[in-house]
Amino acid sequence: MDELSLTQTTATASRVLSGRAGFDTNFLGPAVPVPALAATETVLLPYTHFSVLMRLDKRLAAVAAVGIDGDKLMDVGRSGIQWRLDPRLAEDKQTGERVYARNDIDRGHLVRRASAVWGDTRAEAAQANEDTFHYTNAAPQAAQFNQGLELWLGLESYLLQNATDHRRRLIVFTGPVFSDVDPVYRGVEIPLQFFKVAAFLYQGQLAATGYVVDQTPQLAGLPDVPRPGVIGDAPPLGPFRTFQVPIRDIAALTRLDLDQLTAVDRMPIASTLPTARAGSTWRQLHSAEDLDLDFDLDEHGEQGNGSAAVTLPRV
Repeated sequence: MDELSLTQTTATASRVLSGRAGFDTNFLGPAVPVPALAATETVLLPYTHFSVLMRLDKRLAAVAAVGIDGDKLMDVGRSGIQWRLDPRLAEDKQTGERVYARNDIDRGHLVRRASAVWGDTRAEAAQANEDTFHYTNAAPQAAQFNQGLELWLGLESYLLQNATDHRRRLIVFTGPVFSDVDPVYRGVEIPLQFFKVAAFLYQGQLAATGYVVDQTPQLAGLPDVPRPGVIGDAPPLGPFRTFQVPIRDIAALTRLDLDQLTAVDRMPIASTLPTARAGSTWRQLHSAEDLDLDFDLDEHGEQGNGSAAVTLPRV
């Protein structure tokens, strides 16, 4: 493709994306905005059903926000969809194929396909499906880590099926936890940890829970990646270990404005030990049923035993 044709194609793609509505702040009813990141240059990019707040100094997302409508989820395949740069953002402000080529590093979806692919029509769901394949919605993850995240990914489905009111709606914020000990690979910092904050309605009131997962052990085994350091404010983590954590800890680690969701955190220890050191109260999860909440999960937001089954999805 010649330079003129490439420019025209890029301009067309940019115009198409400019019409995306992005994450719906009022998706649950009460307004829940995308968390802001103070004193850092960011750009908010809207897609279909989700938005990505890009952190330009890292060339990766600070946070990705998606609204999931459980009543409208569809099964749409990924065959033939190629990862692509977002034409609305300069190439040197996003992380493209160079970081993922010829190695064991995956393009890890922040907003997973299974969460975004819903709509009133199949065309709407298909558009959301394709939108998740922008590099802005990816972060470098060790292939072994990315392919073994059944519990991490399954948390969204579990909460959607069991913790929300009758509308079956859920908001999920996901992103990297950047630190000073992240290894630099091909000019990009590879986050050792990732966070997830889920927000939903319980008995008509906003509620939220927070989680962290770690890929340090997997990165240590990649020959071309500098050996990662150790994060001081976190417990020792192992392969595929997922933790439920106070949302205030995620705010402290990421500097994202999570005050609204910290105030409605349903992890009991978040309120009983409000000044505990970050990392000291993290709870390891072996399954979604290990969640520590101050109410019993039930599909209709009523008292139940929290034992509803969940099928862990594929990315």
